[in-house]
Amino acid sequence: MTRRAEAGLIVAACLLAAIGVAIVEFTQGNWLDAQVALTFLAFAAAFGGVYLAVIRWAPGASSLLLPLAAFLTAIGFIEIYRLDSHLAALQRWWLLVAAAAGALVLWALRDAGVSVLRRYRYVILAIGIGLLLLPLLPDSWLVYGATVNGSRLWVRIDIPGASRVMSFQPGEVAKVLITIFLASYLAERAEAMSVVSRKIGPFEIPEPRHLGPVVVAAVAAFLVLVYQRDLGASLLLFGIFVGMLYIATGRSFYVITGAALVVIAGWTALVPFDHVQRRIEAWLDPFGHFSEAGYQTVQGLFAMGSGALTGSGIGLGRPDLIPAAATDFIFAAVAEEMGLAGSLAVLTGFSLLIAVGFGIALRSRERFRKYLAGGLMLVIGLQAFIIIAGVLRLMPITGLTLPFMSYGGSSLVTNMAIIALLLRVSHEERT
Repeated sequence: MTRRAEAGLIVAACLLAAIGVAIVEFTQGNWLDAQVALTFLAFAAAFGGVYLAVIRWAPGASSLLLPLAAFLTAIGFIEIYRLDSHLAALQRWWLLVAAAAGALVLWALRDAGVSVLRRYRYVILAIGIGLLLLPLLPDSWLVYGATVNGSRLWVRIDIPGASRVMSFQPGEVAKVLITIFLASYLAERAEAMSVVSRKIGPFEIPEPRHLGPVVVAAVAAFLVLVYQRDLGASLLLFGIFVGMLYIATGRSFYVITGAALVVIAGWTALVPFDHVQRRIEAWLDPFGHFSEAGYQTVQGLFAMGSGALTGSGIGLGRPDLIPAAATDFIFAAVAEEMGLAGSLAVLTGFSLLIAVGFGIALRSRERFRKYLAGGLMLVIGLQAFIIIAGVLRLMPITGLTLPFMSYGGSSLVTNMAIIALLLRVSHEERT
């Protein structure tokens, strides 16, 4: 696809977001106002700015990534605006910050490329683990951790002289840094880890010493996440570890062992974690726990069921009855007001984005870039699968956010940085 076609699709996504806001205003009995123009300008400035950064610092990059990201962001923003215009106003600002972060990544890697990340893998790992530890800071500090919905994964900063408190999730950035470390480590040890040297019963495993740093990093990350009671992020991080090991070695041993450990860990977590028990109950029998743990799941099922083929119409449904609809259950809100057609459009958008990302990985000739692109795509793909599967009741709800679509500044900034890294990788492979 040409750059002109890419620019046209980005403009179309900007218009989609603005038209969606206009429709919401019409359903509320209002006429066109500044919100429509502000939405178009924010999207145009954000994705247009990243587009110009690509032209300047990564001209050989894939032209498919940005339009897909813009489309998913536009669909999510329409529902966020429909649910809470105040959150939508904040999301516009976060979109601009995310675009600046993506452009900054492209600028920082303009000369040395992504290979510079490989040289500092242990520093990157230490920063990633440190970010995971941040929510454990005591409440008496200026920067402190906060517990939300039973999980301690937020960090809040009290700004002196200001009435507001800034909040962010450091784990969003940490998972990207840990992915960079894994890509760098596996690029050097993939061949050794693929060679079978030991046997445990019917299983053939590589030399244990090659797995040492990877296992240490995984255990350290999981201990922090389990202590924070953020089991959704634990599942995501574990999936990234297992997926990248499989990408690097091609051995099914890691996938089988990983699946077994997930089942064992999930069963073990039922006893010490009350919120895990509630989520399992809501998954297995939501209608039996309608007034308690199953309320969110049931409301999501009602919303998707009432959406039918074409939906109730933007602004005409009742997604506001779903708890955390703008974050955890944004997919259910889309399914209600845009119907099966809108749901399939979202699923198609994610499928195409994941296909493009893995295509970049497959075409990469240098191992680090190949594993980096594959790992970053795993971050987006697994997170999208886990949250959508939870909404559809294929698995328990984990509390993750849907990439690009859910409200949240930390997630949006991180995902835009992932897109920027993928753009840089594709540029380096083509040039």
